[in-house]
Amino acid sequence: MTEHTNKQYDAELEEVRSRFLQMGGLVESQITGAIDGLANGDLVALDAVVQRDAEVNRFEVELDEACSHILARRQPTAGDLRMIITVIKMITDMERAGDEAEKIARMAKLIHEAGRMNMPAVELWHMANSVVTMLRKALDAFARLDAQAAAQVVRQDKVVDAEWQGVIRQLVTYMIEDPRTISRSIELLFIAKALERIGDHAKNMCELVVYMVKGRDVRHTGVDNVEREAAAN
Repeated sequence: MTEHTNKQYDAELEEVRSRFLQMGGLVESQITGAIDGLANGDLVALDAVVQRDAEVNRFEVELDEACSHILARRQPTAGDLRMIITVIKMITDMERAGDEAEKIARMAKLIHEAGRMNMPAVELWHMANSVVTMLRKALDAFARLDAQAAAQVVRQDKVVDAEWQGVIRQLVTYMIEDPRTISRSIELLFIAKALERIGDHAKNMCELVVYMVKGRDVRHTGVDNVEREAAAN
């Protein structure tokens, strides 16, 4: 490659990295907007979360096209190839996390439009904060090429899964003891499941960060192995 071509290639890679981080920032804002709307009943803000899902989808399509262009025209190798493969896979998880934020916003609207009648007293905010933190850390690990930070997020997903199981038990108890809570309980179950899925997507992205940095595919190998591979030289 000539020096000019090298600079152009580097700029294309940097643009992909930058656009992916922008997409991640948008999805993070979608999740926090949906959770805030659930808490404060701001229907306008919840509508905005639903409407902006199209923007997340545009990011996915544009990044897919940019990565395909680099693969076809530049034929990257080694670390550059792993980065492009990682982004192609991560944008799918990121778009799906955005879909879950939209689901939360839709459920929150139903709850507030019903006047929060017969609401079971189930606490979702800790779980919500956990998954937002996981997503933020996933983006940070990607930006800093930090495999060990990514492995910590994979470990944290176990805590979120346990919280999800706890929410199920609480809501089932409410529905059995007071059938009037069934509608609200089902809506809260959808919200809690969406949060759990966002945690899963953050975990998936962090496993891909380990692959990008270390060149080792750690998917489906267990948390302990992810941590070992992330720490290995």
